[in-house]
Amino acid sequence: MIHAKKPVPPAPREGERLAKRVAEMVPCSRREAEQYIEGGWVSVNGQVVEEPMFRVSDQRVEVDPDASLLELSAVTLLLHKPPGFDAMAAPGQANRHVKSAQQLLSAATHATDDASGVRLLKRHFAKLTACVPLETAASGLVVFTQDWRVLRKLTEDAQLMEQEVIVEVAGEVPAQSLQRINQGLAVDGQPLPAVKVSLNSTGETSSKLRFALKGSHPGLIAYLCERLGLQIVSMKRLRIGRVSMTQLPLGQWRYLQAHERF
Repeated sequence: MIHAKKPVPPAPREGERLAKRVAEMVPCSRREAEQYIEGGWVSVNGQVVEEPMFRVSDQRVEVDPDASLLELSAVTLLLHKPPGFDAMAAPGQANRHVKSAQQLLSAATHATDDASGVRLLKRHFAKLTACVPLETAASGLVVFTQDWRVLRKLTEDAQLMEQEVIVEVAGEVPAQSLQRINQGLAVDGQPLPAVKVSLNSTGETSSKLRFALKGSHPGLIAYLCERLGLQIVSMKRLRIGRVSMTQLPLGQWRYLQAHERF
């Protein structure tokens, strides 16, 4: 006769959740304890721990005397995206040939001269939404936000918000080409979105054009250049609305400052 084996109970996990310990120390509710931990106010043996599920036993747990729940506000991150990264794809959704720009957001790529004064927390990299598409081959400003107000602004007012893009093209650019773009082009009798273009600089082998356009129109600049026989060397978005990258290094990011408005 075959007897079924009794299931082996899982080994008990040592210690208790950090959130439970903090709730007893403060004292406060378990949810408030989790917020203190996620806010970077709790340390274990002198090291900040931001995971409420972290388990402790006899370690030294301390709560910063300046701890506050008022700083747990949603953040917006500004990334200087390199070429070859998909601005809108979430990590894991991009294909094997193109990586998600969001995976560039980490503590290691945070700009050292960020003037926002925001304390970097792990929770700032969660639940981010990419705003305002940018061509994969282009570099420049990409916005990721947790703030529903910023997301609504960049979505509902997209057609009214001006973007500034610097496009480097091969060779010199005839004045009549700039004039044609500024006067407006059409496809099958339908006018293309209005674009303002001016010559930014010119050199021996290439020229840089400044494009200003309202709304999100991926591929429009490339199409206009192709129509006029201009070969694009590179493309960089500098500004969305009133927010610009300034001197943000390629591949790095900073926080949107409190006074900045799109």
